[in-house]
Amino acid sequence: MRALRWVIGAAAIAALGTTLWFATRPPPLTVQGEVSADRVDISPRVSGRVAKLGADTGDRVAHGTVLVELESPQLVAALSAAQAALGVARADLDRVNSTRAETITARRADLASADADVTLYQDNYGRQAQLIRSGNTPQARLDEAARNLEAAIRKRESAEAALHLAVTGASPEERALAAAQVRQAEAALRQRSVDVEELVVRAPMDGQITTRVAELGENFSVGAPLFSMVDIAHPWFTFNLREDLLTGLTVGDSFRITVPALGPKEIPVRVTMINVQGQYATWRATRATGDFDLRTFEVRAVPAEPVEGLRPGMSAIWVRQGR
Repeated sequence: MRALRWVIGAAAIAALGTTLWFATRPPPLTVQGEVSADRVDISPRVSGRVAKLGADTGDRVAHGTVLVELESPQLVAALSAAQAALGVARADLDRVNSTRAETITARRADLASADADVTLYQDNYGRQAQLIRSGNTPQARLDEAARNLEAAIRKRESAEAALHLAVTGASPEERALAAAQVRQAEAALRQRSVDVEELVVRAPMDGQITTRVAELGENFSVGAPLFSMVDIAHPWFTFNLREDLLTGLTVGDSFRITVPALGPKEIPVRVTMINVQGQYATWRATRATGDFDLRTFEVRAVPAEPVEGLRPGMSAIWVRQGR
């Protein structure tokens, strides 16, 4: 009988202790977060008028899908001008690097004529020199023959130089300049080609169109938004916690959350980032002494597996036990 009383007393003490533990245990922390995803505003790199629309709000598009086609007569004309400028530069390079065969033939003929003149005046000078020794000709005739011979020799040197120039073509500096002008024209053409290609605006990623600003016939300048889209295939959850509530939480931890829009089913997630927010997100102390300000941290988590129906902007509830 005495032993029974001991057992009953021990059970009563244990029950009282359990009741006190549950009564003094802090309640679970309920944190509300939000579903987020990458959002992209799509803008043109060149100005143009909307000629064709390839997507609308709500459409799911793949990377590279044509969203809008712009038209710009100015860019097309600039492309044609760049193509013509490249043709001129290449023609000039060909001209510099080559000489017509007729020109070389003419220069050879000029050199042969100059050689014949030198031979003629050399013979004439020899005859005048013999006559001056015999006294049968005045000194002026000899001087005239010497001047004619000297002029014929210089003319031959000029003809030789002209033939060498015709055979070798332009100087290395002229060739380098012409080649540089070709490269410059090619670069300008590539730039114009890229500008024309940019008239076709494509989706930068897989996602869903959330906003369409573009309208047929409307002009858009560089950087003006045409569409907005989100990457709904790779969402994440964002929770904001005071730093004193981060105890025991590290990157890589796993826990479960619920999304009210999807029902009571729990979704397993994994922490990928814990990052402090700006000074604007500081919890200010309520007392002048004995307390301190607390910073707010962003906790980012990703689903452990794909979740059907998860959309950016949905609320997420995290009940954190044992904080």
